[in-house]
Amino acid sequence: MARSALLNVMVQAAFKAGKSLARDFGEVQNLQVSLKGPGDYVSQADRKAEKLIREDLMKARPTYGFLGEESDEIIGTDGAHRWIVDPLDGTTNFLHGIPAFAISIALERNGEIVAAVVLNPATDELFTAERGGGAFLNDRRLRVAARKNLSDAVIGCGMPHLGRGNHGKFLIELRHVMGEVAGMRRLGSASLDLAYVAAGRFDGFWERDLAPWDLAAGILLIREAGGYATDLTGGSAMLDTGTVIAGNEYIHKALSEVVHRPVPTR
Repeated sequence: MARSALLNVMVQAAFKAGKSLARDFGEVQNLQVSLKGPGDYVSQADRKAEKLIREDLMKARPTYGFLGEESDEIIGTDGAHRWIVDPLDGTTNFLHGIPAFAISIALERNGEIVAAVVLNPATDELFTAERGGGAFLNDRRLRVAARKNLSDAVIGCGMPHLGRGNHGKFLIELRHVMGEVAGMRRLGSASLDLAYVAAGRFDGFWERDLAPWDLAAGILLIREAGGYATDLTGGSAMLDTGTVIAGNEYIHKALSEVVHRPVPTR
């Protein structure tokens, strides 16, 4: 695949931070048995990765804005462009030595995502996309899965946890969906979940209470792989609402209907 200069900058920044995270991930298992635990260490790894990414991106395009999870937003003088970065999506997995975490980098132009990178440093899987240029996994072209029926589908989701999300609402949605599908999966990294939809590994995905950096890159990956990604109302305000539902044309529609199914009244 031919990459633009900007996408190459994004890929190089992701790999540089990925090497740092991979080294730190190798230390996590050793820290699991300590009384203090690896929490502080992982927080430092997260911030260090964002610093590496921010330095590379801002060096390449110093007038662009920057929105990252671990630092204050930079408003660019350019006005049209903004980097959206999650240096470690799947912190809890990383903390527990589970190799399902990712670096997510997206480029926004005039409110539209135009380039995306999602890298899992534990597996060296690199997902990339540019608007109009397709989506790729390590240079292999991606297409969303072709299944049309929920009964054949494996669906990913995010789950609320301690202190986050509407547990009752999610349990109702989960009850409805799990009764219609072939399987449910929860990876613990939204950017990887969305990349898996683009790669055809998951047939669909939905989640609430996400941040822009969780979503931005994955949205473009799915769309460039021929899929649909909207907010839970069917609109395009995913970064504002923090909600997403995704799949191919058929699964997106069917999953949306099930997620919004009314609760039966007695």
